[in-house]
Amino acid sequence: MTYKIGVIGDRDSVMPFKLFGFEVVYAVSAKQVRETIESMAKNAFGVIFITEDASELAVETIERYKSDVTPAIILIPSHNGTKGIGLKAIQDNVERAVGQNIL
Repeated sequence: MTYKIGVIGDRDSVMPFKLFGFEVVYAVSAKQVRETIESMAKNAFGVIFITEDASELAVETIERYKSDVTPAIILIPSHNGTKGIGLKAIQDNVERAVGQNIL
């Protein structure tokens, strides 16, 4: 099965991902972000990149998909810079997999 890659966030942050052929959705409200994640999850998206700003609007929805293999939801910085949320999530996953934080 072939999976697609999606990107969710504000226009300025996610527009460059169109150059790579990713499906880009501009979402700035909590409802838009939640509905987009749900839609992508049901439509064969293997990876969903979401800006840290947008992820704060859909924490419960993202939590629900954390234990699933697909879609992998990856937090990325917005054009305003990083808030450290994505890096913290990676560190937590590494610690859970290895048993200690090696980063």
